[in-house]
Amino acid sequence: MDKKSEIYGEVAEQINISEGIYSMWIRTGVAKEAKPGQFISIYTGDPSRLLPRPISICEIREDALRIVYRLAGEGTKILSGKNKGDTVRFLGMLGNGYVKAAGPALEQAEDIVLLGGGIGIPPMLGLARYLKEQNKTVTTVMGYRDSHLFLQEELQECSNLIIATEDGSVGVKGNVMDAIREEKIKTGIIFSCGPMPMLRAIKHYALEQNIPAYLSLEERMACGVGACLGCVAKTTHEDHHSHVNLARVCTEGPVFEAREVEIG
Repeated sequence: MDKKSEIYGEVAEQINISEGIYSMWIRTGVAKEAKPGQFISIYTGDPSRLLPRPISICEIREDALRIVYRLAGEGTKILSGKNKGDTVRFLGMLGNGYVKAAGPALEQAEDIVLLGGGIGIPPMLGLARYLKEQNKTVTTVMGYRDSHLFLQEELQECSNLIIATEDGSVGVKGNVMDAIREEKIKTGIIFSCGPMPMLRAIKHYALEQNIPAYLSLEERMACGVGACLGCVAKTTHEDHHSHVNLARVCTEGPVFEAREVEIG
């Protein structure tokens, strides 16, 4: 099956796990094809909203995928109303994940640190579980706005979890970079997903420390399959098709090595 095929799945579970945060398990026979860091583009089912919503894959089972998303508009509000047994339509599996992006660097990695912020936290859980299965020891540093945490118990099961909150209500006060410095975390390689200011800070830190960092970029997407060119990012290498220094986040990404992508 083509990885960009249109797929129908069944909602196995949908629950509200934190303020404005929903978790949905989708039962589908192609779940086992997914890799950590990939995403799906899910249709709301509302005919007035034709474009699908790109959402990172949080967890992967043999017969089901988990997405964890924040209510951000009418589209995600409609998704949050789906119930067990409802049919959902989506495109998948999309993008290149962390495993493909890192290649041999992941197999040889030591002092692995996963950094997630906000709705960039869910894909970090899937990667942490994968790395644990590969007998890797992982430190996860997750940044939240306040005490409305989510996925923290699952992350504790498969990693050494450190929490940072902007208001200081839980863990380190500040962001993930503040936590790295305060907790004196040793970083040999970084995998991350989160808001752009966080990714910029991580890139600066990785260059300063001369370590590899793999960043998942969050961009607005229309088609999700590389046709519309609506989600391009500037890169340091030239695309052999277009001969410009641009890459499509939905296909060449969303995961890039920090040195390869220009994010300021």
